[in-house]
Amino acid sequence: RRESNLRPDPHQIIEELEQSSLSQYERDRMVFDEVAEAIILPDYGSKKNRSVPGSSGSPLDPVVLFELRSYVQTIASLYNENPFHNFDHAGHVVMSVNKLWSRINGRDVDDCETEEQTHDTYGIAGDPLTWFACLFSALIHDVDHSGVPNAQLVKEGDPLAGFYDGKSVAEQNSFDIAWDLLMEPYYDNLRRTIYVTTGEFRRFRQLVVNSVMATDICDKDLKAQRNRRWDTAFDPLNEGGSYSTILKATIVIDHLIQASDIAHT
Repeated sequence: RRESNLRPDPHQIIEELEQSSLSQYERDRMVFDEVAEAIILPDYGSKKNRSVPGSSGSPLDPVVLFELRSYVQTIASLYNENPFHNFDHAGHVVMSVNKLWSRINGRDVDDCETEEQTHDTYGIAGDPLTWFACLFSALIHDVDHSGVPNAQLVKEGDPLAGFYDGKSVAEQNSFDIAWDLLMEPYYDNLRRTIYVTTGEFRRFRQLVVNSVMATDICDKDLKAQRNRRWDTAFDPLNEGGSYSTILKATIVIDHLIQASDIAHT
């Protein structure tokens, strides 16, 4: 933010966005419908102007750190004691995402000798908000999971299946619970650290939506969307284009959490 001279937006504007994002006000548009084909990430310029997220900067304010720890503890308490979809699993996914992300960062910052090589990560390594959003998504992705597959919930007529129209039932429920919790007044300082502008708010939410929904590898519509994205991103006719790079960045983020989720089997 200092490097890009980013100026915070008025709190009232951000608070209005936060209020409108609560699940009780979003029933006309489910989380499933928010999945974006491509997420535009900020351009922080060349290698010399970027740093590895988490490797530098001011330490967190003690109040923010307290709220963050409280949030993690509350999220942990909302996980059910399932054989697999439990908080131990979430912790494993968080660690895996962090490890994979550190490898991306290492490639982007330490190993690149030319400016062209920095494009290998499609720009995702330079944005601390993207890094945090991926870790946040890993933490919350199975909150309140019943331990039963979505197909079984639909087959049994579970109320949640009806509420989410039978689409990515567990994933949408996890997102709504975790997001509404983050929007509570108790976490005001934490939120004002995660994002300070409407653009950062929207990017953070979009990253979390896409990442959590990416953990549903069985939904046919999501799978078809991911396949279309892949075909477009790696079409030789689109190679080198800016939109192709954005698509590839979105694909990397999806695969990063998918690989971490599946790895714990």
